[in-house]
Amino acid sequence: MSHETSHTNTRPTPALAVVGVRGGWSSELLADKAAEACGGPRLLIELERVSLDLATGRAMYEGHDLSRCKGLLLKKLGPDYSPGLLDRLEMLRFLEGRGVRMFSSPRAIMGLLDRLSCTTTLALEGIPMPPTTVTEDVDAAQAAVEAYGEAILKPLFSTKARGMCLLRPGPGLRQQLEQYHAAQGFFYIQKTIPLGESDLGVVFLGGRYMTTYARCRQPGAWNTTTASGGKYAPFDPPQDIIDLAWKAQNLFGLDFTCVDVALTDDGPKIFEVSAFGGFRGILEARGIDAAALYADYAARRIYA
Repeated sequence: MSHETSHTNTRPTPALAVVGVRGGWSSELLADKAAEACGGPRLLIELERVSLDLATGRAMYEGHDLSRCKGLLLKKLGPDYSPGLLDRLEMLRFLEGRGVRMFSSPRAIMGLLDRLSCTTTLALEGIPMPPTTVTEDVDAAQAAVEAYGEAILKPLFSTKARGMCLLRPGPGLRQQLEQYHAAQGFFYIQKTIPLGESDLGVVFLGGRYMTTYARCRQPGAWNTTTASGGKYAPFDPPQDIIDLAWKAQNLFGLDFTCVDVALTDDGPKIFEVSAFGGFRGILEARGIDAAALYADYAARRIYA
């Protein structure tokens, strides 16, 4: 079922390939599953090494012309989140416009890479979120932290809580904010809310609910990420939580995603909708091979 190119000086191009990071657990896993779903060959693409010729439409990577692929599964655009990933998405958007199916569409992902873009979309649709202040003014940022009592300062481009820091009013606050402003320029400040011992990842494939898992934090940690010692556990949410998470992810039109939900005394709050979703929590907490399901989902659509 592989799809070979007719161009000379190119290698056989798979029907379904994966955009990701070599050595990354989720990227490598999805590349394996994509090859299995379509009969190979296996191809994991790192976008920083792709050359796109806009005149001919050819996108070359290690001898493969990616414009000959039927579909690409987008798992990671690079090892770190940064504004430069938006330019890589433009390359993929060009290929999509030339007929290569994308899972998820670059247009959908563009609305999620920048944390503020995601937050704006959710807030405009009335999705409940923690109180949030965005500003470039140090005085306004300091006033927000003092009003909240405790807050999380979040970079606009990050994942898995990387670069986030906990802020409290006090003599060192002003210096923290000034240093951050000099390095980053823009403040995204979110009031800390009582999480209990866990928050939820509510997972959707093709807009349909798949499963939910909990991320349980270590004692003394302010976040639930595995980098801070968090552990995955199964969780069965009530229907109203599923409905809220579905409403949030439906605003973006992703093929696969995980919605981060906090359960609070004031009701559920949405932290964010993931641009790519994750596989490990689903596998460890639920025993579900989401990578295989996602690859099969894409394979059915490129051959439909």
